[in-house]
Amino acid sequence: MAKGHRSQIKRERNANKDTRPSAKLSFARVSVTKACFVLDAIRGKDVETALGILEYNPRYASSLIKKLLESAIANAENNNGMSRDNLYIAECYANKGPTMKRIQPRAQGRAYRIEKRTCHITLILDEK
Repeated sequence: MAKGHRSQIKRERNANKDTRPSAKLSFARVSVTKACFVLDAIRGKDVETALGILEYNPRYASSLIKKLLESAIANAENNNGMSRDNLYIAECYANKGPTMKRIQPRAQGRAYRIEKRTCHITLILDEK
């Protein structure tokens, strides 16, 4: 059990909070595997290079991640007062979301299950 008053425990928990600018997209209609192909291409790059990569990447996930990156950049500029020139992608990952189950009718009365997967994509920026 934790010691101390509830407000003291909350104060300690909030002191350990990550202050880096970030953006999160929940329930994106793309599988984790497909999102990770795009995320691996931009991890560790500065934001201008990453935007260029995402602009010309033919995958569907790149359009979602580009929009998310622009949101994270806006958060960094407005909320944290950081300069766009010094930002780079510190962390980016995709976690599994809920799967929608659908039925596809097949021959002889059978039914095949179609799984429409979703994911939660997170981008965390930092200054050089």
